[in-house]
Amino acid sequence: MIKSIRAIIAGRVQGVGYRAWTISTASKLQIKGWVRNRSDGTVEAVFHGSDEQLGAIIAACKKGPILARVDAIETFPFEETLAEEAFTAKPTL
Repeated sequence: MIKSIRAIIAGRVQGVGYRAWTISTASKLQIKGWVRNRSDGTVEAVFHGSDEQLGAIIAACKKGPILARVDAIETFPFEETLAEEAFTAKPTL
């Protein structure tokens, strides 16, 4: 089943290449969606794919790139329609 989830990733996730790493990792997994920094220091992402793909990206996000430190990931259902045909970055919110 294809679905979308929204993830908020907390820790040392800004200034360490987390967004670029997320784009690369999601693209390799053939996941659609987007990622952006948030003004509160977290990273927000929306992932659209199968249950298997979503499980793989969340597991990968718990580790992140080498300079990151992930303290927590919260996930939520995402019901909005995605316009993205690939995985992209959005401006900081």
